[in-house]
Amino acid sequence: MFALDLAFLFAAGSVAGWVLEVFFRKFFSSGNPEHRWMNPGFCAGPYLPIYGTGVVVLYLLTYLEAFIPFSGALLRRGTLFLLMALCMTVIEYIGGIALLKFFDLRLWDYRGQKGNIQGVICPLFSFFWAVLGAVYYFLLHPGAMRLVRWLSDHLLFSFFIGMFYGIFLIDLVRSAQIVAKVRKFARESGVIVRFEQLKLELRERSRKLREKVPFMLPFRRDGAALEERLKEFKGILEQRAGTLKARLSRSQKPEGGQVAQDAEHDQQDQ
Repeated sequence: MFALDLAFLFAAGSVAGWVLEVFFRKFFSSGNPEHRWMNPGFCAGPYLPIYGTGVVVLYLLTYLEAFIPFSGALLRRGTLFLLMALCMTVIEYIGGIALLKFFDLRLWDYRGQKGNIQGVICPLFSFFWAVLGAVYYFLLHPGAMRLVRWLSDHLLFSFFIGMFYGIFLIDLVRSAQIVAKVRKFARESGVIVRFEQLKLELRERSRKLREKVPFMLPFRRDGAALEERLKEFKGILEQRAGTLKARLSRSQKPEGGQVAQDAEHDQQDQ
């Protein structure tokens, strides 16, 4: 029964995280300067597994509060929120590095933030994780406990959980095939692909060709057509690389150091 509870929390957290990321990328993401609606992540469906994992971890960490060796509630909860932020940052780091090392992909990019490590974690977003941990503790965890108790009294609902995981696994296999093509393209081109940028470029290309691209399926095409789009994307990157090299050559002056650094980041990591 405990495993079923965690499976439910993972599913709920994945969906909730997807909603959060949709609004974040629409209104706040620097990688989406035109503030377009876009489906985050590499799955087609409305879920982000990293958030589901995070919710499960936050749920389990709340049980550690009783073991924190501080008498004051404020200090004890503050320590709990710091622990939540640390665990979420570790999850984010592992996920980001795995995508970079094994798939040559960036799903998020913090290189513009101070104190970032390899562009996948930074102090600012660790602080945001602490805030989200506090939000979860005070607002979401009581509801999660009620839902878990309700689930234990309505086991028939487990059918819908199983249906979610069936759809999720099918989607994961399909998305893995697409990511494999993108990884092949990235390694042949010698670049790290920023997934957000790739989606925006392909959507813009389809818009110019007056092709309709579903919000949930930005890579809906068959394999041959997707490879053709990736070749077009490579042409865009090569054109942009030429522009960046020109910027680098003009920014070798001492006062142009920051410009050179930004241009080099863009050139190395498309």
